[in-house]
Amino acid sequence: MQEGKSEIKFLAGPQSRWEEFTFLIKILIEFIRGFRALHFVGPCVTFFGSARFEESHGYYSESRHIARRIAKLGFTVMTGGGPGLMEAANRGAKDVGGRSVGCIMLPNEQAPNRYLDKWVNIRYFFVRKTLLIKYSFAFVVLPGGFGTMDELFEAVTLTQTKKILRFPIIIFDRDFHKDLTDYLEWMKYKKTISEEDLQLILVTDSIDEAIDFIKEKSIDKYGLLPEEKRIPLRWLFEER
Repeated sequence: MQEGKSEIKFLAGPQSRWEEFTFLIKILIEFIRGFRALHFVGPCVTFFGSARFEESHGYYSESRHIARRIAKLGFTVMTGGGPGLMEAANRGAKDVGGRSVGCIMLPNEQAPNRYLDKWVNIRYFFVRKTLLIKYSFAFVVLPGGFGTMDELFEAVTLTQTKKILRFPIIIFDRDFHKDLTDYLEWMKYKKTISEEDLQLILVTDSIDEAIDFIKEKSIDKYGLLPEEKRIPLRWLFEER
């Protein structure tokens, strides 16, 4: 079946029991592949942002610079592995000798960007989102579209509902996100969210402020660094 068609069919309602079962097996295999690829990457900070901005754009250089600073803290920079601001973040990590990994979404972004040390190809979008969140201890949200907003609110919702620890979420570029932050304040005013829900979201244009926020809310609070060393199991053919 053509890439993407099986997911469309699965979400279209009940299928035969065999089709439902085989789809679950495919999902299981996707997760196992992701776990094997990313088990040894260390504590990550995941960058969410648009694939559409070229290297000449200011957002690209901003993303690259932020990633440099975060990589210097000892974090692995994780992205969706594609072009645009994802590439910029991975490139920033490599600029300073940091580690850079990605989860590539097939078939949308079929080639990984050239600044990745390691990547895993993922067929199902919800598997990719889970992996991007599972290994991360902070999230950086850059200018983007529907996908970026989906990833932002996934992280916020999981934090709000205590499905993940209260890791920091940093939204960069006040001007681009002004309408979004105004809407968040409107939801708080209407009491559909609380003040507490917004406490781990930092909206800023300052990289120094973002770094201090990560140090306080992630490194100091959870003692993430230095990384706990995991030993690959040879009988599982694991590699770092």
